[in-house]
Amino acid sequence: MNTSARIKRMVYVATGIVLIVTASHSYAQTPRTLTLEEAISMSLQNSKQLKLSQTNVDIAALNIRQIKENQLPSLSVSGSYLRLNTPNLNLKIGQSSDSTGSSENSTPKVNQAMYGMASASLPIFSGFRFKYGLESAHYLEQAAKLDAESDRDAIIQNAVSAYSNLYKAKKSVDLVAENLRRERERVAEFTNREKNGMLARNDLMKAKLQESNVELALLDAENDLKITTINMDLMLGLPENTSLAADSASFINLKDEGVATEWEQTALTHRKDFAANGIRQKAADSDIRVAKADFYPSVALTAGYVALNIPGVAVIPNAMNAGIGLKYDIGSLWKSGAKIAQARTHVYQLKTNEQILADKIHLEVNTAYYNYVLSKRKIDVYAKAVEQADENYRITKNKYDNSLVTTTELLDADVAQVQSRINYESAKADAIVAYKKLEQTAGVIN
Repeated sequence: MNTSARIKRMVYVATGIVLIVTASHSYAQTPRTLTLEEAISMSLQNSKQLKLSQTNVDIAALNIRQIKENQLPSLSVSGSYLRLNTPNLNLKIGQSSDSTGSSENSTPKVNQAMYGMASASLPIFSGFRFKYGLESAHYLEQAAKLDAESDRDAIIQNAVSAYSNLYKAKKSVDLVAENLRRERERVAEFTNREKNGMLARNDLMKAKLQESNVELALLDAENDLKITTINMDLMLGLPENTSLAADSASFINLKDEGVATEWEQTALTHRKDFAANGIRQKAADSDIRVAKADFYPSVALTAGYVALNIPGVAVIPNAMNAGIGLKYDIGSLWKSGAKIAQARTHVYQLKTNEQILADKIHLEVNTAYYNYVLSKRKIDVYAKAVEQADENYRITKNKYDNSLVTTTELLDADVAQVQSRINYESAKADAIVAYKKLEQTAGVIN
């Protein structure tokens, strides 16, 4: 009796452990539902590309700081202790002779020397080099910020595309899994009918073959979902095994396409790359003025301090000086031509690039616009296709039940029905991506 009770207790404990583990596993695999806004926000927070773009902005800001620091006073301090030998001197002048005709050299013996000095300089005028250099640096900082915003727009578009792929992959798995359930029910039904002699074995084999094909399709769909989920996890900074699900309510929201010319005008005023190119033109204009600064003299306030000690000769404890220094490099009159020409060529390059960008924007906006229009039309066509496929399957099923069509025709109608639903869901997701692409090309994606 005790042994039997002990066995029952062990069975209960084992069953409880299995149930707990199963429940825990099911809970761990519960997909985390994400809205499109959450996916975009998390992708921006965890984007390595965006962090890299921010470093370019930081470098531009540090360049401004460096130029400002170059305008601060410079101060240098130096000192030396020198040990000297005693040279042999044979002076022909400055000698005195006594009555015996001998001469006495009165040159002091110097065997060491010490000195220390400090000098300071404060630039007052440098041919507007600092002024226009700082102006150019500010423009380049603005351009770097616009580049970062352009990268941000691209990250948003990538997040939308990844979210769309997740939505399509999950819908495909659900639809194929539902189809597989129906195929298994059909195989069970056909098996019973074949046993009762009401169905040819060949038709049963066709149904089983269809079931196998759907199983393979489900495996492919599940594999695509796994890969898509891993991609989303990496993009969002989540653990690799995090199961995700798209929120269709926050995703499928189609908008009016508007007018292509209005999108073009919006792009010319909102595209970050176009604006950054214009700002770089201003920076290049300032660079021309910086190159011309060599034609002007440089003026600076100067000050110095010197302490000198040569034992036996001189001791200078506090020699100080202050004044204004002027420097002009005459060679700049014929050495600065190439530098100025290079700066002007850079301006020409940027102006030409502006024309190229304008053509590129025109093509990108129109391509994105008509792709979105096409996507919306595809949705309408696929919606009709779903209705037609459902009706075709219903009619074919009725005819099959009345022995008016073959099993092959019934299975073909079933495949067409599932495929039409998958195409319809994919078309809706593709339309959202197409609209976001249109917003990106116009510079207003958010």
